[in-house]
Amino acid sequence: MISQHRGPRTLTASTVTAGDEYAGIPQLPSTQPSAVVRCSAQTPGPDPKPIRVLLVIDMSLLRGALAALLSSEDDIDVVAGIAAGDRVVPTAIRHQPDIAVLDVDQGGSEVLASAQALHERLPECRVVVLAAAQRPGLVRRALDVPVAGAVDKDSQPRRLLTTIRQVARGKRTIDPALAVAAIGVAGSPLTPRELTVLDLASGGASPAEIAQRLFLSRGTVCNYLSRIMTKLEARTRIDAIRIAAEAGWI
Repeated sequence: MISQHRGPRTLTASTVTAGDEYAGIPQLPSTQPSAVVRCSAQTPGPDPKPIRVLLVIDMSLLRGALAALLSSEDDIDVVAGIAAGDRVVPTAIRHQPDIAVLDVDQGGSEVLASAQALHERLPECRVVVLAAAQRPGLVRRALDVPVAGAVDKDSQPRRLLTTIRQVARGKRTIDPALAVAAIGVAGSPLTPRELTVLDLASGGASPAEIAQRLFLSRGTVCNYLSRIMTKLEARTRIDAIRIAAEAGWI
């Protein structure tokens, strides 16, 4: 009896847990021949382990588009996709990604704090950031965090794929446009943590709110703000924010 013909099977990425933004991302069927004639009788080895990727991107549309792009690659597995926030580290610990892709252009200081926390809590997960060269102060702050890769958001999508693969092989890859932008910013006397505190303060966050977001005590945040004003020779917190903004640091 002739068996019924079946069309190509659609593969799906690993299903993520409840609370994540998507599951079962369709992958494009392979265009390669289904069978290959091998001259050698040697049994081929197992396929290499795919690169496990966590996406931390606030914009749902962009997050979904990148998830579809990455999941269409045979060697990349998107294990979760979430917006920035206090779920980043717990999600990474649960899914154990090889690489976390974070959009610092949208998330700003909160995403930079997550990148630092990932480096401290899950050092085996390497961080790749997406940034815009038009915000050189933020780019410089991102590069001060121990990130393994940085991709200009104006570049072609294949640049992100290349960066992920290079970072997975242990390389550090910074987009030339972002490196030039960071070099053009005068060096800040403030530490990355102080810049993060000041950036959050510039958005109207109180010391108590900053402490909650950065998992610090209120007294520690007040000490940071006091040191910031001393370093910048600012009379008030507002003056310190103005000085840092004019210099392109926040």
